[in-house]
Amino acid sequence: MPYALLAAAIAAEVAGTTAMKYSDGFTRLWPSLGTLLGYAIAFTLLAQTLKTMPVGTAYAIWAGVGTAAIAAIGMLFMGEAATAAKIAGIGLVIAGVILLNLGGTAH
Repeated sequence: MPYALLAAAIAAEVAGTTAMKYSDGFTRLWPSLGTLLGYAIAFTLLAQTLKTMPVGTAYAIWAGVGTAAIAAIGMLFMGEAATAAKIAGIGLVIAGVILLNLGGTAH
């Protein structure tokens, strides 16, 4: 169950960050509200996850997967350049999360 909550927290954070891109510096109402709602849901679900999962594990996954997802969304849907360096960076973020979990933060 904690991994399902964490996945939902990541999805809400990614949705909030994506809405922030479209909020035009918080000058557009609906994307601004989407940002606030996304982050409120993300932090609420992350807090629930931390009841049963170590903070190092949860935060590494939340931050790493969220970062990789936003970078991929930027490249796929927002016209950001998909350079080899960016793609390698996403891979390194994911590898780092895996290594942190294998290295003992999950125990």
